[in-house]
Amino acid sequence: MGDTFIRHIELLGYEKRFFPSQHYVTPKWFDGQRSTQNRQGTLAEYCYGLVNLPHKISRCGHVVSFFRVRPDDTSPVTDSQIKKPEVFLLPKDSKKNPTDITGPIVLQTYRVIADYEKSSRSEMALKTGEMVDVVEKSESGWWFCQLKNKRGWVPAAYLEPMDGPDESEEQEPNYAGELYIVQKSYTASEEDELTLKEGDTIEVIHKLLDGWWVIRKNEATGFYPSMYLQKSGEENSPVKSELRNRSAPPRRSTIRNVRSIHKQSRKQISQETYRRNSRKYIQSRRNMKGNFKEKANVILEKNEQEENRSKAQPAVPPRPSKDLIMNRCTESTRRKIL
Repeated sequence: MGDTFIRHIELLGYEKRFFPSQHYVTPKWFDGQRSTQNRQGTLAEYCYGLVNLPHKISRCGHVVSFFRVRPDDTSPVTDSQIKKPEVFLLPKDSKKNPTDITGPIVLQTYRVIADYEKSSRSEMALKTGEMVDVVEKSESGWWFCQLKNKRGWVPAAYLEPMDGPDESEEQEPNYAGELYIVQKSYTASEEDELTLKEGDTIEVIHKLLDGWWVIRKNEATGFYPSMYLQKSGEENSPVKSELRNRSAPPRRSTIRNVRSIHKQSRKQISQETYRRNSRKYIQSRRNMKGNFKEKANVILEKNEQEENRSKAQPAVPPRPSKDLIMNRCTESTRRKIL
């Protein structure tokens, strides 16, 4: 009896498995019917080409093991057996070396603190108490999440980490500020927000994960949607332009009926604190500039004085008298004078 090998493969359909783990190389979440058919056709062509390769490849142990029936193929798993999903991340230089893929990274799990109804196909509805896995955290305040076989964008304000109320990713305020350009106008709807026009230059002093950043315009501070801002010097991209067509995510402070599992409230900084610290920083920056100018002026005055001294003409000595000349001159000079 000869060795076991694959003679024929017929692809009737395919499914994305969630057990023991789910892996993605290029996450394309919202495939239509047409792309699904194209993918199935591509898989069928690949399988046909594989079994028709030379015997040293098509009949090797790796191919036979890959197509061997597994216990979970005939006994589907239940929801309680589903483990935390994993995701494969492509490195930044993947174009140079497409085979270099990092190991699986376990996604972070967040808890939903309030119900959320989606407003578009790309979003995902949430129910209070659900546990979702965060696939991507965007600075816009929209996070891409998954829950079993559901995936979509959700407002980060509706999620809280499991390990504590203060998210470690939220950095402290930077009152030195980073220069950003307003790419889309926005009219403030709350007292602690700012109204800005497209093209305005502002300074970002605190980046918050819910997508509402604290910015400074002159000496005024307030919240502004980060998705409408672009860092000074950076080029615009189609992805950013498309994102700005969406509405800003809800602010964490506007969520009603929030049910947090944490007894400690989230760390919040008042606008008065932002304004006071901003004024202090601006004043200290002005003082530093003033001191620098004074030192520069002192150095400049000293240099000018030294230059004037070096350029000054020597004093002309007084003309000697006739008697002094007669006493000091030679005999021949004395004869000429007399």
